[in-house]
Amino acid sequence: MTNDQNLDKIYVFHEQLKEQLHKFIVGYDDLLDLLTITLLTDGALLMEGIPGTAKTTICKIFAQNIGGKFGRLQGAVDVLPMDVIGVQKYQQSQGDFTFEKGPIFSNVFLVDEINRMTPKAQGALLEALAERQVTIDNNTLPLPYPFMVIATQNPYEMEGTFNLIESQKDRFTLSYQIQYLNVGDEISILQKGRSRELYMDTYMRSDATITTLEDILSMQETVKTIYASEDILSYIGDLIMATRTHNDVKLGISTRGSLALLRSAMAYAAIQGRDYVIPDDVKHLMPCTFAHRLILKREALLGGVNIGMVIADILGTVPVR
Repeated sequence: MTNDQNLDKIYVFHEQLKEQLHKFIVGYDDLLDLLTITLLTDGALLMEGIPGTAKTTICKIFAQNIGGKFGRLQGAVDVLPMDVIGVQKYQQSQGDFTFEKGPIFSNVFLVDEINRMTPKAQGALLEALAERQVTIDNNTLPLPYPFMVIATQNPYEMEGTFNLIESQKDRFTLSYQIQYLNVGDEISILQKGRSRELYMDTYMRSDATITTLEDILSMQETVKTIYASEDILSYIGDLIMATRTHNDVKLGISTRGSLALLRSAMAYAAIQGRDYVIPDDVKHLMPCTFAHRLILKREALLGGVNIGMVIADILGTVPVR
């Protein structure tokens, strides 16, 4: 049974977070929801969009507001696994090796332009994404709690990018395609720029923290108590099976993907102020949970079918329990 007071805390936290982000960011309400969901489910978020759509700015402001340690890695072809995890350094004065932690040892870890890193460097994230730990020289080290990964990537057709392997994409809880702002939001951005409201340094120097790490851990526990009925579980199961039997799909959704959809729906219900999941929660988050996991058949791609069309077809044909 979910405590009403704990549920109210999640709702208020999310509303305050959006208010803080909108001081600097225009639009992207859906993305702000996904950031909170990712945090509350101890997950990882993959964002794709062309350069200049505020991906990095959103992540930096988000990290500042939750009061945790922020780590950032800029993706590039010369990034090595030790740049992610850290490295053993020999200290001549001590006559011994000491471990210098990499940026992944943070509460919010941003990997900017992850697909500009080589597959070898991308692979350094696999253990962290799946098990919340890293291994170096046969020593396993736990990562901080709470811990979430936000990765941004440019569209694959851009030069100098490397596709993420399927096992790595599957470890991201949610994904989001950043679109251009509409004309009204673009004008709002221009107005903020004209009035000098877009200076990042000024915002980052302000005390914008609205919660503590202890509160976040408490909210994560509250999300685990959100009720999902047997009908909701069956509906999610039907959606999963539909991806595995669809004529245009080569690789359907894994069990990890079905759990990601359930946990995300529970968190989404919580930020809406509800202590139970409804089918619309599942429908709303299904595209963000499935899009980066589905792989279509070659003949489907050649025929003009895309993942969005397949997801829409599944949502339209699978009945709600």
